[in-house]
Amino acid sequence: MESDSAFVAPEGVYSVTEEHKPPAVPAQSQTAAASIYSPRLSTIIVHFNHSRHGNSPGLAQLLGANLAKDSRREKDKEREKDSKALLDERSLSSSDTPDDNHTSPDITSPQITLVQDSIVSPEPRHKLFAHPSVSGKKKSNYSKPKHNMRTTSSTFITRMQSAEGLSKILASKQGEATFVFYNTGKVFLWYEVGTKAKPLTRISFSAFPTCHDVNPLTASPARLDVVIGFNTGDLVWFDPMSSRYGRLNKQGSISSSPCTAVRWVPSSSSLFLVSHADGTIIVYDKERDDGVFSVTVPGAPASTSNLPRPHAPPSQTPSQVSGEWDPLTTMHVTVPPWHPEATVGGGAKADKGVAKNPVSHWRLSKRGVIDFAFSPNIKHVAAISEDGCLRVIDAFAEQLIDCYASYFGALTCVAWSPDGRLILTGGQDDLLTIFSPWEQRVVARCQGHSSFVSAVAFDELRCDGRTYRFGSVGEDNKLIMWDFSSGALHRPKVQHGHHPRVSMSSSVSLTAAYRRGAGSTIQLVAPRYHPAPSRNEISVVQPVLVKHIEADLLTSLVFLPRALLTATKAGCVRMWVRPLVTPGSARRRGHGRQAPSISDLQDVVA
Repeated sequence: MESDSAFVAPEGVYSVTEEHKPPAVPAQSQTAAASIYSPRLSTIIVHFNHSRHGNSPGLAQLLGANLAKDSRREKDKEREKDSKALLDERSLSSSDTPDDNHTSPDITSPQITLVQDSIVSPEPRHKLFAHPSVSGKKKSNYSKPKHNMRTTSSTFITRMQSAEGLSKILASKQGEATFVFYNTGKVFLWYEVGTKAKPLTRISFSAFPTCHDVNPLTASPARLDVVIGFNTGDLVWFDPMSSRYGRLNKQGSISSSPCTAVRWVPSSSSLFLVSHADGTIIVYDKERDDGVFSVTVPGAPASTSNLPRPHAPPSQTPSQVSGEWDPLTTMHVTVPPWHPEATVGGGAKADKGVAKNPVSHWRLSKRGVIDFAFSPNIKHVAAISEDGCLRVIDAFAEQLIDCYASYFGALTCVAWSPDGRLILTGGQDDLLTIFSPWEQRVVARCQGHSSFVSAVAFDELRCDGRTYRFGSVGEDNKLIMWDFSSGALHRPKVQHGHHPRVSMSSSVSLTAAYRRGAGSTIQLVAPRYHPAPSRNEISVVQPVLVKHIEADLLTSLVFLPRALLTATKAGCVRMWVRPLVTPGSARRRGHGRQAPSISDLQDVVA
């Protein structure tokens, strides 16, 4: 059954049913830069409404329509009054959405909140994604880009090609459709999975697209919000349904460093984060214009900064407290002058009432940030950089929580488990590393690749809080799948005087790592920087499947409910259909069982 287009996994056979090859590119247009920016995949599932023929209203319904409308109008007026009163009390931001009140704890309280009874967040200043209003007005959640891509005269967009009768194709769709977006060279493509048809849209740019993301919160049959990042630092907000677009960070007005990753804030219809090759992550609002502001220089005297100096944890040295920025223990935040909490002065007062981009500016590292991922509760961000560190950030408080070093070299990809308990990274050390952010340690390493790991992803259909399925692809042309559970851990070698459960320089338990300070504030006394433990201290997970694919270097991996998508450096995308899943064999999230702690998973090596 094994072949180049099929492989056998523990749950059944995966086979290629669809393949999209890259568009032909003239030889003279091939440049060295094209090989640097690897193809990335973004997917979205859209539910189209079924047709409703034969459901015309009856006579009684027509006669009573006016009465129903009058009653609805009265109810709407009452709701408007209630909502206005609520808005006045809460002073919501112009970038809020109706869904921003998720299940995360209220971080506006001065008391520190324990997350999952383990991790402690630093003292926050404000809600990043719901800070007080600047303009006093609430923008519409359904705004569309300003410019028509078909008629644009911009030299940044060189060509746009759409499928013939695209509007009719979309209007005739029924049920569920899965769309995939990916970049190759200077081209950005939009396909529908499972149709084997030509791309719905193909756009050529004068710069190289490097990353992109689709907003699942606003996805509908009438609209899709896609953000595309470029090697010039430019950003394009694109709606493929209407072929309209808008530009942010135009010509690198905010940052001219190449974009390395972009993610929509899962609870927001307008906010998204972009990481750059200069070691920064910038928060944007798609509905704001570009602004001009001065970035705080790390290590500069406090008088030149428009932010209070970050509090130094007890693990910092006196030299770090005196003003030298250490990216292993702190992150540097620059608040623009139009932010409500910025300390403005002089000419900056003119912009105080005008909300512009960026919303905030984070400097994480002196090396480039490669990728980042939101935790399922949206409160935290896991970011990796070329300095070989994984950083866990409290996104609301805009503060660094923990920093973990890789075993060797830079980290190249990151993913957060569906239940939020684990962070998975791949790197130049040919390893996958499993971190437990709530217990501040490395849980296990996964061996199987013989070259750099390109992408990692969790398979949500086979993650239930007790067993985790995840996959990876690498520059060794291997597609590898892993099952992680207590039974999958292998006993590590034990050196004299070492115990396998002591995996960090800070070996004290997490409960003992915190102490009560003045009032109700909990202070972190464990170090924020965690060196990489040796091989002898960490358990090893072996793969359940290794598939060598005869193709160009593999760069991307996406798990879908019915398929697995892979992409190569040359821009070839393959769809591997999943084996038939029966109700008894699928391990889905949340079946009523209490998920074990990571300590339970480590008992096998005790």
